[in-house]
Amino acid sequence: MGSTLVKYAKMKYDIHITINKNKSVFNDVPTTQIDLINDQASIIDLIRNFNPDIVVSTAAHSSVDFCEIDHKLANTLHVDAINYIAKVCRQIDAKLIFLSTDAVFNGKTNTKYTENDIPNPVNYYGKTKLKAENIVLQSSKKNVVLRTAVIYGWHKSSKFTNWILSSLYQNKVVDTFSDQYNTPTLVDDLAKSILNIIEIDVSGLFHAVGNTCINRYEFALLLADKFDLEKNLVKPVTSSEKKQSAPRPFRTCLDASKLEQILNFKFCNLDDGISFIINQSKSEKIFDETDN
Repeated sequence: MGSTLVKYAKMKYDIHITINKNKSVFNDVPTTQIDLINDQASIIDLIRNFNPDIVVSTAAHSSVDFCEIDHKLANTLHVDAINYIAKVCRQIDAKLIFLSTDAVFNGKTNTKYTENDIPNPVNYYGKTKLKAENIVLQSSKKNVVLRTAVIYGWHKSSKFTNWILSSLYQNKVVDTFSDQYNTPTLVDDLAKSILNIIEIDVSGLFHAVGNTCINRYEFALLLADKFDLEKNLVKPVTSSEKKQSAPRPFRTCLDASKLEQILNFKFCNLDDGISFIINQSKSEKIFDETDN
C-alpha cells in the first residue's frame, strides 16, 4: 500500500517515506528506517522535524495468526505506536490517515457492513485495530480511518494473489477457504482514494474496499480463469478443515458507498481489478513463470 501510494503521490507532493526491513524502491524520495516496535520515539522526532500536513499510517503486522499468539507485539505495533503518532500529529496540526480492517466485525451478517454497524472483533488483530481506530478518531476531528480488506495488486507484497499465481504457474495445488467472505480491494484504487481524501480534505470513518463480496476460493478461481491457468488445481477448504491460530469472521464484506459518494469515486469490482493487474503484468514480472 505504501509504495503504491508514493508512486501516485510523489509527482505532486513532498514526501518522506518510513521503512522497517523492506528497502524503498524510490531513489528520488527521502527515506528513514524506523523501528516502531523498539524505538517509537524516533517516529515522533521524525514527524516533528519533517512537519508534514498529512501522515498516512500503513504499518501493521500482516499475520492475523501471529497477532493471536503474540498479544504484546500486536498491541505495541497497532495500539501504542499509533497512539504516539496521533499525539504528535495533533501537536503539529497534521491530518492522520489510518488504515484499518474489516476484521473489526464479527462476520455474523449476510449483508455488507456500513460505518453505522457496531464493531465486535473475534480475534486479537481486529481488537487492536479497533483500539487504534478509536485513538485516531478521538485525537483530532481532522483525522481519517479507512477500513479496507484483502488489498491486492501487481506487487511483490500482494500475498494472496502472488501465492495463487506462483503456485498455479508451477502446477501446484492450492487450497483456499470457501467460507470466508471479504471485499477485495485493488491497491491502486485505495491509493487514489487517499489522494482524493487529501485533495478535498475529508475526515472521519469510512469503508474503502472493492464492491465484490467473494470468498477466497472464488477469488482464486477467478485469478486462474483470467490468467488462463489450471482451475482444477484450486481446491476449496473450510475453516473447520484447515485450522488457523486466530478465529476468523466468516463474512466481513464492507459497503464503500459512503466514501464513493463523497469522493465521486468508484472502487472497481474484482473482475475489473484482476484485468487491471493483468495489464500491469505484461510490463513487470514478480516471479518466474517457468520456475518448476
